[in-house]
Amino acid sequence: MTDDPSGSLAGKVAIVTGSARNIGRETAKVLAADGASVVINAVQDKDAADAVAAEINDAGGKAFAHLCDVTDRKAVDGMVEAAVDAFGGVDILICNASSRGQKAFTEMTHEEWRRVIDISLDGAFFLSQACILHMIEKGWGRIVTLGGVAWHVGAAGRVHNLVAKSGLVGFTRGLAAEFADRNITVNCVSPGHTDTVRPASAGTHPPTMALAPVGRLGQPGEIASMVRYLCQTEAAFITGQVMHVNGGLYYGT
Repeated sequence: MTDDPSGSLAGKVAIVTGSARNIGRETAKVLAADGASVVINAVQDKDAADAVAAEINDAGGKAFAHLCDVTDRKAVDGMVEAAVDAFGGVDILICNASSRGQKAFTEMTHEEWRRVIDISLDGAFFLSQACILHMIEKGWGRIVTLGGVAWHVGAAGRVHNLVAKSGLVGFTRGLAAEFADRNITVNCVSPGHTDTVRPASAGTHPPTMALAPVGRLGQPGEIASMVRYLCQTEAAFITGQVMHVNGGLYYGT
């Protein structure tokens, strides 16, 4: 894929958290392909983040990698400042960073509980506060959070994850209502079971009988395509929504 500097997102600047691999990686690539300048974020895997940035730059786009723990407010502010210094602002924020560990509720420590929730909720809070003033100044902005089907249908061993993802929906809708008159949209993309590289702590992919009616796992690029659409100018009338991309596994709101 060759990135188009005159594409639909030309002149826009995007920060994509958790973008060294999987859905975040594909999202960064499709936004860059549409002309956006992109900040690739990871918490510690610099080699993987640098590789994504290099792939975008080699295709004619603009990107750089920045290591940052999204639960650290000073680190988040530093990443946003780096984006502004390099590209002139921030127009698009994709809150994709999360922790997918599994743990039985009776064995879960408070530290494990807090870490998962902090990554999703404190991360979205710190990032959005740091970015939204730049969006207000420009009179245009897109924020997309990444949810997940599990909190809609339930999942054993993932109470902390379900609480974090459900909280993101409330966060998304609150911001959407507060900033709708500033031409800033805020939406949540909720993936179903997706074919991603997973840490051992996240468990295995679901068995075939638990898959969506389409009979397969989703691909990261399919989730990224929905994120990409919500960042377009023509998606200006969509805000405060949960957009499900799950192959028919769940039909609710």
